[in-house]
Amino acid sequence: MKERADLLVVGGGIVGLAVAYQYLLRFPGREVQLLEKEPRVGMHQTGHNSGVLHSGIYYKPGSLKSENCRAGKALMEAFCSEQNIPFERTGKVIVATRPDQLPALERIQERGEGARVACERIGPERLKELEPAVAGVAALHVPEAGIVDYGQVCRTLVRVIRELGGRVILDQQVTSLQPGHDQVTVRTQDGVYAAKRLINCTGLHSDRTLQLAGHRRKARIVPFRGEYYELKPEAQHLCRTLIYPVPDPKFPFLGVHFTRMIGGGVECGPNAVLALAREGYRWRDVSARDLWDTLSYTGFWRLVARHWRTGMGEVWRSWSKKAFVQALSQLIPEIQVEHLERAPAGVRAQAMNPDGQLVDDFLIQKEGALWHVLNAPSPAATSSLSIGRTIVAQMH
Repeated sequence: MKERADLLVVGGGIVGLAVAYQYLLRFPGREVQLLEKEPRVGMHQTGHNSGVLHSGIYYKPGSLKSENCRAGKALMEAFCSEQNIPFERTGKVIVATRPDQLPALERIQERGEGARVACERIGPERLKELEPAVAGVAALHVPEAGIVDYGQVCRTLVRVIRELGGRVILDQQVTSLQPGHDQVTVRTQDGVYAAKRLINCTGLHSDRTLQLAGHRRKARIVPFRGEYYELKPEAQHLCRTLIYPVPDPKFPFLGVHFTRMIGGGVECGPNAVLALAREGYRWRDVSARDLWDTLSYTGFWRLVARHWRTGMGEVWRSWSKKAFVQALSQLIPEIQVEHLERAPAGVRAQAMNPDGQLVDDFLIQKEGALWHVLNAPSPAATSSLSIGRTIVAQMH
């Protein structure tokens, strides 16, 4: 048995790293161990993130997303400044391309103002000044939105955690998890770890880690793949900053959009299609276990019954580059098929309730000495340092 730690974090994405970091700041000198099953940290949701520093304009006031996004963005910018990680406040525009989208745009503005997000309703002339290639009847300008490389943030967090005395242990996949009277015992393929407290930050596998601990999963992770294109160099002038559509309020997805990247280039997407594996970044990536977990879930079929037309449209955009371009051209009419090339896809760990409703907010469940982060999609990367601080504040 290895020496017992004060805190064991399972999962080395940006949220798990942020929890470990915040714990060491709050309790200097305590023993923290973080286990990651991959050979590098941030290889899944974090590593496929488009790098946006979200402002918090979309989220319901009082929700965990709203509260942690605003605080998390400030913490992330301060951390990046302190650690010399490049970031940029590019600003963004949320564009109504049709008059019937104006009421939804107004609701977003009200939410933003309620969350104290600086935002301005602008007309077509001002929109053309900010983004000359964009067509819209109106837009919200959000000057504080920005971009960063979350992979670099993760690598820096590993270094800082180790400097503070914590351990980040790679290639350690958890095979069993046993809560006890005064400690939690975790086994991997290589060893045994024990700690007073444990935080489950395993993202795409978070509900299964919950089950390993003997707890019932009230919601299930259903993986959605988001596919992206990049603008070729000759077309990158079409996007200066961040360009978003007015999102469909029925889904916790923001729609296909344009993102200028901190390292250069412009990313376009994502769509949202069912992934055939929890780490299914391509159509040919299929896991019988993961697929059965989705297809045997009544919640999934209830979602399909309500939104199958929308789902088929997303699948069609996955198979047809022309259809994907057509969606993008609603924002930038000049965009052409030849302007785009494929970029790596990501998989979103989306929690779904048995009634088929997608969990819209962050979901954190406490079970004794264990905390389970069960739904942490976008804007979790922006919010990560605040999520970590929020969880650690409950400890003593």
